[in-house]
Amino acid sequence: MTSKPDKNNENDQAAEQAAEQAAEQAAEQAATAENAAGKAEDTAKAESAAKVEKTEKAATTEAATDVETTTDTQATEKAETVNDAKAAETAETATDSKDSKDSTEAKDPKATAAAEATKAAAGATGAKSSGLLHWIVATGGAATFASTFLAWTYTAEFPGDLTVTGYPGGLQVLTLVAGALLVLFALSGLGVKGLRWLTPAGSTNALRLLALGAFGTTWYTVLAIAIELGGLINLEPGGVVAAVASAVPLAALALPQDARTPAKPKELPSWAQILVLVAAFAIGLYAVTYGISTEYGELFIGYLILAGFVAAALNKSGLVSRVSAIASAHRQVAAIAAFVAAAVFPFTQNTDTFTVIAVNILIFATVALGLNIVVGLAGLLDLGYVAFLGVGAYTAALVSGSTASAFGVQLPFFASVVIGAVVALVFGVVIGAPTLRLHGDYLAIVTLGFGEIFRITVSNLDGNNGPRVTNGPNGIPNIPALDIFGYDFSQPHSILGLEVGLYANYYLLMLLVLVLVVVVFSRAQDSRIGRAWVAIREDETAATAMGINGFRVKLIAFALGATLAGVAGTVQAHFQGTVVPEMYVFAGPVAPNSAFLLAAVILGGMGTIRGPILGAALLFLIPEKLAFLKDYQLLAFGLALILLMRFRPEGLIPNRRAKLEFHEHEENAAQLDVPEQRQSAESGAGTAKAGA
Repeated sequence: MTSKPDKNNENDQAAEQAAEQAAEQAAEQAATAENAAGKAEDTAKAESAAKVEKTEKAATTEAATDVETTTDTQATEKAETVNDAKAAETAETATDSKDSKDSTEAKDPKATAAAEATKAAAGATGAKSSGLLHWIVATGGAATFASTFLAWTYTAEFPGDLTVTGYPGGLQVLTLVAGALLVLFALSGLGVKGLRWLTPAGSTNALRLLALGAFGTTWYTVLAIAIELGGLINLEPGGVVAAVASAVPLAALALPQDARTPAKPKELPSWAQILVLVAAFAIGLYAVTYGISTEYGELFIGYLILAGFVAAALNKSGLVSRVSAIASAHRQVAAIAAFVAAAVFPFTQNTDTFTVIAVNILIFATVALGLNIVVGLAGLLDLGYVAFLGVGAYTAALVSGSTASAFGVQLPFFASVVIGAVVALVFGVVIGAPTLRLHGDYLAIVTLGFGEIFRITVSNLDGNNGPRVTNGPNGIPNIPALDIFGYDFSQPHSILGLEVGLYANYYLLMLLVLVLVVVVFSRAQDSRIGRAWVAIREDETAATAMGINGFRVKLIAFALGATLAGVAGTVQAHFQGTVVPEMYVFAGPVAPNSAFLLAAVILGGMGTIRGPILGAALLFLIPEKLAFLKDYQLLAFGLALILLMRFRPEGLIPNRRAKLEFHEHEENAAQLDVPEQRQSAESGAGTAKAGA
């Protein structure tokens, strides 16, 4: 018979065995859960394992009756742990699968090759289309060129005699030039070796402009023939061929854009660069001479159409920038070449007709440069500037021995030049001192009044309404020709075997005067006072705050501009042989006058040297050559100005600041040094970055 303590011991041993079995089962379940979770090493699994261990300890110390409950609880928790681990494993597996798929796609050489092949195919298709269009343009240009060797009309009544087969004449020459340029630039766009230098900035824009120029010039000729001869029936087959052929190059309008920043050109030897400059100035001289020497109005209008489009095309192609860069690298050579090209002009003329026009252009350009100091550098709107030209001319007329002079003296030319310049300087100071404290429109009104007061005053100094000084409306005639150190300007001379006619003498003299004015302008512009002028022009308040005496600086500009105009006036008086008040009005159909002078500065490009010279040449030449329009002369001239200012508001030859102002929001702004905005990596704030 067993005792009671033995029975209790047996119960305790059974309880311990049951607890150990429960613990073993729990451990097996935990191991199974860990194997099922696999590689899922997250925080949830660690926490579950800790909970299992805690439960095992509690089961060991509890009674056997609680073992089953503990086992069930552990089993439930382990099941939940297994489910959580499986979910985590599934999520990780999905993420790894996606990353693996993306990596496979990114590293798949077949996919990359396919994308590159598609891109290359698209590029090849675009290149093929572009090449085809280039060939169409070249073919149309060649056909246009060839059409000029056919007769365009059957009668010689149309100016230029377009009835000859095999010999282009008149307006046909312009179409011939346009066709040749189209062929050359189209081949350059195709990358033909030896012609790539024609389009360093791309050929598309240049080809478009040339196509429009060829079409416009040819169809202008066709319409002129129809209007003057009474219908299109007067066209010969050659004219029809030319009209159709000139329309073919308009395919250039469909060309894809290929504008690009010009690459650094291949460095040429110095002698080659000098030859490029000489060739450029020679071509320019020939083009200008041809335009001035046009014999009839129809040819001049056609010349203007073609010259405008060709100039724009050369600019868009980057060729002008290339030549300008070479000229900047060889400033002295460029200056000498420009002077020589200008000096050769009178020797290319058979008559003095166009030399007279050239002399007037030089006078006009000289005065425009003087006005450019006042308007372009200092920013002062002067509407009566032509009066200073009149002051110099009247002064020279009074002291140069004219029979109508009230003084009865005849001074040498250099003395009359100095006196004329000094008197103009005095007038500039006298007028500027009390008025330059005005600004904007008020200053313009005062200067306009000064110009009119000068004209009225010289008209009244006739001995009746005032002292007899200027002979009133009759002016001062019979001004003798210049005689400088025995060189009589009224007689032709032979220089180095070349015949220099009467007006060629004055042309060369005015060319020297223009060179003098250019030197004065350039030195003044680059000086300390020149920088002060620019500061006053941009912001007078800020310039004054920085210590610049605005009144003194503006008065110097006014006085210097008046002096240069007075110098030009002394030569004008001797060249014209007479001076009358009607030559110095604010506005009129004949230059120079204040309105034309101001237009020359603005149109050419304020603050530059070449701009006003080119503007003066155009504004004098265009009205002179449009005289055949008679009553419609000013209308055509006004339309020409509107077109020029519409397509070139900053001027024909603007400075960098004007480009920045007018092209700030265009796509090529980066090439003009326009600051662009970029986001800061840390704060996202916009910071300015200077363009290259």
